[in-house]
Amino acid sequence: MKKIWKFIHRLIILNFLVEITYSFYMVFFVIGGGKWPLMRRAVETPLEVILKRRLYAIEAWVAIAGLCVYLAVTELLPRKLPLAGIGGLADGSDADRSSAAEADDEN
Repeated sequence: MKKIWKFIHRLIILNFLVEITYSFYMVFFVIGGGKWPLMRRAVETPLEVILKRRLYAIEAWVAIAGLCVYLAVTELLPRKLPLAGIGGLADGSDADRSSAAEADDEN
């Protein structure tokens, strides 16, 4: 079962990376016909092209933010919780429960 979750985890990360790559490709190579930002060409570029590029750029930023949040929740947060003392009961063992109850009684 753990292999399935690891596969799904990697598939989600791959999906975010493909979306980010696709959005950058659309912004810089397909729409507008140039490799770089429009700069001076923006004056001559039709409004529809500029809006399409802007929408794909927003899509890229949303995918980047989604990937950052997903990695923070799935990778960084589980590593930080035990260090902060919050994840002490994470495995659910009776020894942890009894020692936690004793610590509460002492306070």
